[in-house]
Amino acid sequence: MTRYNYDRLSAQDNAFLLFENPSQHMHVTSTQVFDLGPLETDGAGVDYESIKRFTASVLFRIPRYRQRLKWIPLENSPVWVDDPHFNIDYHVRHTALPKPGSEAQLKQLTARILAQQLDRTRPLWEIWVIEGLEGSRFAIVSKIHHCMIDGSSGVDIGQILQSPTPDTAIPESPPFIPRPEPSRGDLLRDSMANRLSLPLRGLRNFRVFRSEAEHWFDDARTRVQGLFEAVAAQSQGASETPINGPLGPHRAVEWMRTPLEDLKALRRSLDCTVNDVVLTIVTGAFRDYLIRRQVRPEELDFRIQAPVSVRRESEKGKMGNRVSGWMVRLPLEESDPLRQLEAIHETTRDLKESKQAEGVDMMMSIMEVMPSALVSLGAQAASGAMNSIVTNVPGPQFPLFMLGAEMTDMFPQVPLLPSVGIGIALISYNGRVCWGFNADPDLVPDLDAFRDLMEKSVERVAEAADVKLAPPPVSPGRSRKTASD
Repeated sequence: MTRYNYDRLSAQDNAFLLFENPSQHMHVTSTQVFDLGPLETDGAGVDYESIKRFTASVLFRIPRYRQRLKWIPLENSPVWVDDPHFNIDYHVRHTALPKPGSEAQLKQLTARILAQQLDRTRPLWEIWVIEGLEGSRFAIVSKIHHCMIDGSSGVDIGQILQSPTPDTAIPESPPFIPRPEPSRGDLLRDSMANRLSLPLRGLRNFRVFRSEAEHWFDDARTRVQGLFEAVAAQSQGASETPINGPLGPHRAVEWMRTPLEDLKALRRSLDCTVNDVVLTIVTGAFRDYLIRRQVRPEELDFRIQAPVSVRRESEKGKMGNRVSGWMVRLPLEESDPLRQLEAIHETTRDLKESKQAEGVDMMMSIMEVMPSALVSLGAQAASGAMNSIVTNVPGPQFPLFMLGAEMTDMFPQVPLLPSVGIGIALISYNGRVCWGFNADPDLVPDLDAFRDLMEKSVERVAEAADVKLAPPPVSPGRSRKTASD
């Protein structure tokens, strides 16, 4: 008799499902811009059918893309099961901008796609192929639920769905044969057995931890201390601002481009990390924006969450979330970029030494044995009170292609957490940094103004560091003035 198969979600993956509500969707989105190249059809359209067939051909390398959620009775916890009715036509979709479509129109369409919740009865991803973009280009808007990926695993998936070579061949793939699905009774029985085995597995994990850690007692003590410090830091409430409050169902999207070498030059000149430079740029933009909104920044305790990967080398390429986070206070009271950087550098240095990220990771491990209701509370405690989220993901420093069409840009959009009206996500790709801004327009009605202030903040930090910036990356057929429109 064939044995049924399924995969359990981790507590952290489940938390991203529990966070979700009709106004707060927890999918990670990215807008990828391509030159048409060999995918151009008559009338400057895009060969959508080939893109769909290529996507279907590589799904065997991403098993989660053909799995859906099923719920364990009574405890209401989710598991992944193969979807016997998987249909690629539902997940890869085709739409168009009115030609010649501008980047402003692409942002509006991205925002509408971003505001639509994924269907939980199907595998939790979508790809929208968008033709009609000016400059002989097309775009792909990708949506993946956060319960499936973090930043690192998202980059890995991107390199499966695109190719590092301009190959136009569509590979053969093995047929999809869904694994047998467990019944509700099977799931309930397995869940009860799993809970009964928790003490034994806990003891086994502790023995593995002792054998792998050279100084296991000191490491455990550091993690516990980091956990207490993380809880203490998260318990300090962030200030109320106009960009924080109940989220509505709509979203706005903006983006900008900067050369990666500019950030590296700033890092070298200022003797800090690239992440410190990024947070200094963000600090200047938030300070200017809140002044614009009639807020006195020197009176604010303004905090952002900065996700930190805790993925081990052995976990590279695996789906799911292996991410912790720092709660970073931004020194908005300072107007001088160098003093802002000094304060941020001191904060991030202390966070590294305190092992708060490891402490939060330990909290998520403890949540593995909790019921779903407590997982939700624990995840909210781990997130803490914040004003915004800033995530910075290293991407591939070589071009990627979709059937020979080169990807020129990849703008990420991070899901908004409770009461957070604006999120900032960055990814480095092929020598440039793509910044994505995602906001609730009821809380941030002028996201384009915030984007402009980000650009000015880059220039201000460069002036303070005495670094000459390179000309910004410009898309085909676009002027310097409209390069970030």
